[in-house]
Formats: sequence, C-alpha cells, structure tokens
Amino acid sequence: MVMGSASVADAAAAVTTYPVAPDVRLNVHSGPGTNYGITRTLPVGTRVPIFCQTPGTTVSGYYGTSNIWDNIDNGEFVSDTYVHTGSDGYVTDRCA
Repeated sequence: MVMGSASVADAAAAVTTYPVAPDVRLNVHSGPGTNYGITRTLPVGTRVPIFCQTPGTTVSGYYGTSNIWDNIDNGEFVSDTYVHTGSDGYVTDRCA
C-alpha cells in the first residue's frame, strides 16, 4: 500500500463546483486581477470548480464587492463576486 499518493482523479472528485451568477458570461483571467489578460469567457449557466483562492484586484460584481479571486484551472482565475459560494469569505484553501 502506497501512502500519500492520491491520484489527480481523486483530487478532482473532492473539488466542489459553484454556479456563476445568473445571466453572466464571465471573463476568465490569467491571474487574480482585472489587470491580467482574459484567457476565455465562460458561457451563461456555467458551474466552476474552485481549487484555491487568493487576494487580487477588488471587484464589485453580482454578489457584492471583494478582492477574492477563485482559481478554476491552471492559470485561470475569476472574481469571486460572480461565483455563488454562499459566503463573503474564503471557502477553500489559499493558493500557494
């Protein structure tokens, strides 16, 4: 038995997905802020995983004003103000 060797599939299965704000096509940035380039735009009705969260540019969005950014994929971040996490604070670990 090998200890401490969780697979990528196991890690992905443990990540919760959250809905993006209704009727919003959400820009995905290459870093935690509006000053980072847009890598893609998520369609209306998307759910996103949050692998970690980090402070960045303060944004006023659908769910209030915050500087929390959600890492949804490798090198991809969205403002937490457009993701319905049910919290005004961090809901997962901070990004390293």
